[in-house]
Amino acid sequence: MGHHSLTPFGRTARTVRTALENNRPRPQAPCPIDKWQILRDLAAGRARFGLSDRDITVLQALLSCHPETRLDASAPLIVHPSNETICARANGMASSTMRRHLAKLVSEGFLLRRDSPNGKRYARRVAGARIAFGFDLSPLLHRAAEIAEAAERCQTEAAELATLRQTVSLLRRDLSALVDLARQDGIDAAALPRLSELAQTVATRLRRKLDLEALAALEHALRDAIDETARLLDLPSTISSNTDARNEQHQQKTNKDLIDLEPAETCERCDAVPAAREKADPAPCAEKTGPSLPPLRLVLRACTEIGIYARGPITDWHGLARAADEIRPMTGISPAVWNEAKGVLGAEQAATVFSAMLQRFSAIRNPGGYLRSLVTRARGGAFSPTRMIMALLPDPA
Repeated sequence: MGHHSLTPFGRTARTVRTALENNRPRPQAPCPIDKWQILRDLAAGRARFGLSDRDITVLQALLSCHPETRLDASAPLIVHPSNETICARANGMASSTMRRHLAKLVSEGFLLRRDSPNGKRYARRVAGARIAFGFDLSPLLHRAAEIAEAAERCQTEAAELATLRQTVSLLRRDLSALVDLARQDGIDAAALPRLSELAQTVATRLRRKLDLEALAALEHALRDAIDETARLLDLPSTISSNTDARNEQHQQKTNKDLIDLEPAETCERCDAVPAAREKADPAPCAEKTGPSLPPLRLVLRACTEIGIYARGPITDWHGLARAADEIRPMTGISPAVWNEAKGVLGAEQAATVFSAMLQRFSAIRNPGGYLRSLVTRARGGAFSPTRMIMALLPDPA
């Protein structure tokens, strides 16, 4: 058995024959792949492989030493930069830190070491053949499909997490606004401090990084709390989830008799004119199905601009709808789009949406197109004006 000397790095020295064997062509991948796409996919899916952002930075430095943009199994894939070069291309990373991340990439199977007899990294020709000693990038090419799949899964999970986090944030805002409204209405319920504390607690927890399970638990607690607050205010419980499956498309029809009525005292439960409500539907408000309008007092509190442009005080839904009809031509919304909105949403819902748009009118570049997009969503049952109104309320938190 021959004598094996040790390299300065503690590894067994290799012979030239061993080096030539290490540099034999590996099985080809189906096709060359952009090295930067592989890097992007690995960065997106790094959590699946237990890699850190600094591992990715070191790998990026190594890939930058490969002269071609694409990794091709038919071409040499061994890079041999010095430690100083890798550190410089890794934004000045310390050498000890760089070596630790290199070891991580090797142990996870994204790089292979191709060592020279003395442990140095270089390329030379031996017996007419070019051999290189350093880091072999071919595992990246062979694992490209696996890396891409991991990236897609991570991106899907991240999107779900972001969506759920946004939902929790909006529900927390809804709860805060409803608790604030209950206090302004003089409702003295023992549950209000607890509900307010829940909103504050959720706001604090949202400053941290939460997983899907924790966010789902918060969502459930908030929906229950909003339903409880809505009952205190005599509001429909569907106010807590206008994007959820319980909220079917609103099919409210305009009552033509309303146009002949004078402003009257509104119903405490739904802010509709009592006489008109009785003519249109003798069933109590609480028995109606589908998403309900937000309370008129909530709309007027959130949307102050329409009251400024209206000819007189708005005291009922008929007055709000009339004001929207009168102000609409000044906003550039065409009669066709407006009539379509009223046909799909109903006059009251359309006026509520218009009021919300008017409140943020400077931020809407194409009011007609924006309203048409909301109507399209409403046709699919994916829109209700309650969320728009809640978003305009001042945040008490």
